[in-house]
Amino acid sequence: MDTPLGSLDRALALASPRISPVRTPVISVMIHGGVMVLWLVLFARAFFLHGVGAWSTGIAYVIYDTALLLFVAWKSLSLMRPLPAAPASRPTPTLGVIVAAHNEAAVLPITLNALLAQTSVPTQIVIADDGSTDGTAQLLASRFGLVDPGEGKLSEPSSLYPAMRWLRVPHGGKARALNAAMLLMTTETVMTVDADTLLEPEACAAMANAFAALPQLVVAAGLLSPVCSRTLSGRFFQWFQTYEYIRNFVSRYAWMRAHSLLLISGAFACFRREAVLTVGGFDPDCLVEDYELIHRLRRYSFDRGLDWDVRVIGTAKARTDAPSTLPSFLRQRRRWFAGFLQTQYWYRSMIGNRRYGTLGTLMLPVKAFDTVQPLYGLAAFGLLLAFLFGGRFTIVLPVLTIILLKIAIDLAFQAWSVHLYRRWSGDSSTSSFAMALLASVIEPFSFQLMRHAGATLGWVYFLLKRNEWGTQHRVGLNAGNEP
Repeated sequence: MDTPLGSLDRALALASPRISPVRTPVISVMIHGGVMVLWLVLFARAFFLHGVGAWSTGIAYVIYDTALLLFVAWKSLSLMRPLPAAPASRPTPTLGVIVAAHNEAAVLPITLNALLAQTSVPTQIVIADDGSTDGTAQLLASRFGLVDPGEGKLSEPSSLYPAMRWLRVPHGGKARALNAAMLLMTTETVMTVDADTLLEPEACAAMANAFAALPQLVVAAGLLSPVCSRTLSGRFFQWFQTYEYIRNFVSRYAWMRAHSLLLISGAFACFRREAVLTVGGFDPDCLVEDYELIHRLRRYSFDRGLDWDVRVIGTAKARTDAPSTLPSFLRQRRRWFAGFLQTQYWYRSMIGNRRYGTLGTLMLPVKAFDTVQPLYGLAAFGLLLAFLFGGRFTIVLPVLTIILLKIAIDLAFQAWSVHLYRRWSGDSSTSSFAMALLASVIEPFSFQLMRHAGATLGWVYFLLKRNEWGTQHRVGLNAGNEP
């Protein structure tokens, strides 16, 4: 007898590009091949030229990055004006929350307490227990009044918190746990919240209101602030990641304005349940199941003329655990980048394809360049060191001038991003202009190189076809940072 998960797997098989081989379009080959050949040509110039042109790799990197900053600044200008009032709301859709958890007993109570403290408590809160062996079962029974339902079944409502239910499934990864929970839920919208993510009190209401106001909305992302441990290393990584997250969310707003937003964070995102089930749910074979799902929803929408929308909601906010050490940071970025490459390859038929509008003709070609951006960045830094220690000062001095100009541009963009983020989110507690500007000066020679190193490891991970997360260590929210 067929099971609901079996039906969802078949739907995913029909919707996914990885099941039947996709012929790679010529335009996709040209775009990806072009950025790689360009890198090889520019890098080779370092061994033949004696002027600043020897650093062509770095110049190309600076030009590309600056062009993206200008695009984001232009598209985010509307944040300088008061945001338009939401249209007259339709009935607010019912909202459910899935907390997928594998061995997260240390942080799970913080997340669940934040959900129970929402100004608008979700209709359903399902803990999708992905085969935990760390005492999660005892925690849910003793502290939250839940009774073990048996494997694969949704428990009765908690005796203490009627909205809360427990789903215990064999360990199969986050995507399968999310799919199993979504199939058993009955709400119109479903929010995914990682077990190390702490929602602000208005987060659920903000998400529900967004779906009520926008009938074409199928995915909404909230704003996330990183929380690291209180060690010296943790403070270092929280400092840089705080401003990285701010820039990234302003960038997502810009791409949203261009109707091309692809990147949302499954740690805190809300989905129209019917749309997700229609395209087959989350893909358990992808390293970044949330990112891949947006591609699939976008493609389904374009192919059928549905005009589905993906947005970032500035009033929906949360804090999430972030890496506090270099090894954990590199593991995270390795997986993120490998998953990005995996998804870019699966959806190569959309790249440069006018059928998919701005998404196909602008966003995905930009992502094609992003596949080799770490190589450009690391090569540029390596060549600068080689010129410096090789005594080639006729190259080093003009290169340093270019770098100083780029830092000035980054300073302006960092200040702009912080200002816009404060207006958009109404949150000035997580950012400081002085610290933001200092981070801009130091980042190119520290944190940025770490990002590129993690991404380069992601290339290795992708080429070796590795498909596991690696061990996750939660230290931020569980280190005394909870409210």
